[in-house]
Amino acid sequence: MSLSAHGNSISAVEVTNISTHGVWLLAHEKELFMSYDDFPWFKEKTIKSIINVEEQAPDHFYWPDLDVDLTREIIEHPERFPLKSSSM
Repeated sequence: MSLSAHGNSISAVEVTNISTHGVWLLAHEKELFMSYDDFPWFKEKTIKSIINVEEQAPDHFYWPDLDVDLTREIIEHPERFPLKSSSM
């Protein structure tokens, strides 16, 4: 399931799928999975707020509606970053 229209993307980053397990992010032709267990900030949020993602710097992603910013390294290796926000 794709949440965007088919065609050429004008953005280097986009959310491609939201499921009951987590969120898939496509960044520079690589798909990254963010499970709700590791990234609880996305669980129970609106689709509109989840798909509103910006790449502020190479491999640094920001969701302004959620005030969440993550790097590719955090997404690929959440076990290295065990601290989670207490405002979930």
